[in-house]
Amino acid sequence: MAFSFTLNGRTVTPSGYAAHTTLLDWLRSGGLTGSKEGCAEGECGACAVLLARPTDDGLGTRWDAVNGCLLPLAALDGQEVRTVEGLGQPGALHPVQQAMSVGGGSQCGYCTPGFVVSMAAEYYREGRDDFDIHALSGNLCRCTGYRPIRDAAMTLGQPDPQDPLARQRLQPAALPAETHLQTAQGEFHRPATLEDALALVQQHPDAQVLAGGTDWGVDLNLRHRRAAVTIAIDHLPELRVLQEDAHTLELGAALPLSELERRLAGRVPLLAELFPQFASPLIRNRATLGGNLGTASPIGDSLSALLALDARVVLVGPQGEREVPLERYFTGYRQTERAVGELIRAVRLPLPLAPITRFYKVAKRRYDDISGVSAAFALTLDGERVQQIRIGLGGVAATPLRAYRTEDALVGQPWTPDTARQAARLMGREGTPMSDMRASAEYRKAMLEQLLLKFHFETSGQEVPA
Repeated sequence: MAFSFTLNGRTVTPSGYAAHTTLLDWLRSGGLTGSKEGCAEGECGACAVLLARPTDDGLGTRWDAVNGCLLPLAALDGQEVRTVEGLGQPGALHPVQQAMSVGGGSQCGYCTPGFVVSMAAEYYREGRDDFDIHALSGNLCRCTGYRPIRDAAMTLGQPDPQDPLARQRLQPAALPAETHLQTAQGEFHRPATLEDALALVQQHPDAQVLAGGTDWGVDLNLRHRRAAVTIAIDHLPELRVLQEDAHTLELGAALPLSELERRLAGRVPLLAELFPQFASPLIRNRATLGGNLGTASPIGDSLSALLALDARVVLVGPQGEREVPLERYFTGYRQTERAVGELIRAVRLPLPLAPITRFYKVAKRRYDDISGVSAAFALTLDGERVQQIRIGLGGVAATPLRAYRTEDALVGQPWTPDTARQAARLMGREGTPMSDMRASAEYRKAMLEQLLLKFHFETSGQEVPA
C-alpha cells in the first residue's frame, strides 16, 4: 500500500494521505512551506515545484516546473521532485536565489518561491543561450514587482558543471512506477500496461482517468470533487506516440503540450501558434491533447485548432481501436462519442497540411487566461480563389464546432476584401454564443466577424473595410 519518491535528494514514503491529496497540501503539512497556495487552480505559480522527467530521447533528465497544487501526491510514485527548499539554503544560496536577492526581486515574498522554481527550470534548460522570459509567464506577482525579477533572470549565466542538478541532466530520469493504492478516501492506480488500464476502466466505469490533471486538479481544489477511483495513464507508451507517414501525423493523447511543441518543432504551424497561448509553461508541462478531448470543454483551446486541422480521434477499448472525426466526436456540452470502457489513445492529422493557417484567441489577458472566443483557420488557395477552408471555433456554443456555413460560402470565391466582408457577417451568426463573466454574446459575435477579417488581412495583405 505504501509508495515512495525522491524529494530534495532523499527518498520519502508518505503516510496519512488520501487518493486525492495534492503534492502541495502534503508538502505544507510536512513543514515545507516555501511552496504557497495562491489560487489553487494553476494560475499564479506560487506552488511551483521541479519535476524530473526524461529528455525527449530518454537518455537524460529535464527539470520541468509544474504546479504542485494540481499534482496528485500518489502520481509521484517512483519519481523525483525538488521544491524551493531543495535548491539552496541560507548561506549557500542557489544561483537563482542569489540573483533574486541581489536584484531585489522580491517584495511581499509570497510569490517569490514560485518564481525561483520557474527560473531554475529555465536555468537548467538544455541548450539555453539567453533566458526566455516567457518561462515566467505562469507566475504572478501581486505587488507588480516584475522589473527586478526580470532583471535578476537576465543576469543568469550557465550552470556550473559541478552543479548537482546540472550533472543530473546527464543521467536518465526516474520513471513513474506501477502504483495501486487504496486509502480511506479513494483508490489511485497507475497500471503497468494499456491492457491493464483498459481492464481497470472496465472494472471502474466511473473512475477519473488522469493524464496531466490540470483540469481535474481544479475540480479537486475549488469544487471539492472526489473520485472513488483515479486511474493514471500519462506514462503508457501507446498514448505517448509521435509518428508520421505519408498520409498521417499521429500525436499521442498523453504527451504533455510542452513536449509536443519541442518535438514538432514547428512542423504543424497552426499548433505552433496555439502552444504559446495555451495557459502557461507550468500548465503545458502537464496538460495534454487527450485531456482537452476528455473534458470536452467548449473553451478548450486546442479543440478549435484540431477542428481546423480536420483531426480524427483514436479511441481504444476492449474490442480494439476506432477512429472518430473530431467534428462528430462532440455530442453535447462536455459529452462525447467516447464509450464506457474506452480511452483516448491519439489524435491523427491528415497530410498534407493546409498551407495557410492561423490561430486566434480572444481573452482578457494575452497569456495564462481562458478564452472568451477562439478561432482557427486552415486555408488552401487555387490562385486567387478559395479551394478549401476549414474553420474551428471555441467559446460560441455548447461544443467546439466547425463554421460550416462560412466555409461553404467561401469555397470557390475569390479571396478578396469583399468576399471576406460578406463571409464575416455570416460567421458572426455561427454557433449560439451566450453571455457570461468572460464576454457577452454580442461581443462574441462581433469577435467572430473581426477574426475572419483579421485572417484575411494577414493572409492577403489587403485591408478589409469594416
